[in-house]
Amino acid sequence: MRITQGCFSFLPDLDDQQINAQVEYCLRNGWAIGIEHTDDPHPRNTYWEMWGNPMFDLRDAKGVMMELDECRKANPEHYIRINAFDDTRGWETVRMSFIVNRPKVEAKIAMTRTDIRGRSQHYSWSTSR
Repeated sequence: MRITQGCFSFLPDLDDQQINAQVEYCLRNGWAIGIEHTDDPHPRNTYWEMWGNPMFDLRDAKGVMMELDECRKANPEHYIRINAFDDTRGWETVRMSFIVNRPKVEAKIAMTRTDIRGRSQHYSWSTSR
């Protein structure tokens, strides 16, 4: 099962040249870049671990790519995503978020629906690799 979260998630994985182009787009728009990683990609897990601090004053995509390479080396079997933040209105707003690394074997999430009390439903899930 392929995890589909964020921009480009239904496309084939972006290569480093394509990632670099997206980072350059974000920087041209004045957006700050943050890198996050997790081994639990469940859609309700919105709090991924930050890799370093967000890069607010960065103007060159090479800096982001260097941090991404370091994150990949330290967490080769994690999901890694790049987030672009816009602070023009005085608060951080995510403008773009996309996965840039996946484990070789992706987690499988199984959802089970149980009908209870008339029209009510109960959902439960489990994950496995």
